[in-house]
Amino acid sequence: MSEQRILFAKYGTAKYISHLDLMHTMERAFLRAGIAIRHTAGFHPHPYVSIPLPLPLGFSSQCEIMEFGLVSGSTMEALPAQMNRVLPAGIEILRCYEGGSPFRDLVFVRYEITLELDGDLAQQGEAAFRSLVDRPSFVVKKRSKKAKSGFTEVDIIPLIEGVERIEAQGDRLALTLLLKAQNPGLNPEVLLQGFRGEFPDLPIVYSACHRREILDEAKQLYR
Repeated sequence: MSEQRILFAKYGTAKYISHLDLMHTMERAFLRAGIAIRHTAGFHPHPYVSIPLPLPLGFSSQCEIMEFGLVSGSTMEALPAQMNRVLPAGIEILRCYEGGSPFRDLVFVRYEITLELDGDLAQQGEAAFRSLVDRPSFVVKKRSKKAKSGFTEVDIIPLIEGVERIEAQGDRLALTLLLKAQNPGLNPEVLLQGFRGEFPDLPIVYSACHRREILDEAKQLYR
């Protein structure tokens, strides 16, 4: 049986819906919209839905992908409108289409990041961030369930594929970064944690991360 995918956005207060709650929200939305989807086999079948790159809590996105199996109750053309009528504010289905490349082909993520620095320090923040990403290596600690200490060290520089924009805008710093998506990937929060630790005299009082695009190995839009 072929699978289908939806491209959806997550923004506003929906940014604070956890990944697990998002899965449950989607499952309930299919039910409320009268759309039957494939379930797993076995004694305790459950709806088959899969999101390849869980979005960190508090991030917004315009390029989330979920895979499922459409059985009945809709068509790919009609499904976005049906789902959007029953989904909470801030979750919007953009389109539905036949499943494409395997999830392992999802290689890069383009993020737009906004930082507000305490005081009039955006220009200094720009220079500091440029100096950090220009280093040949930058090792930070990140949480790890596998490590006995609860933390592991990772060099994040190889996980930054491209620095497309670093720009001071008033009291804010605007960044556009192309980061590795998986195996391993780089969560922008890990990068910002390293920035905070390296430049404590440039305190970040506000940050916002937006996932703009997901790309394949050739840096084409992943579908």
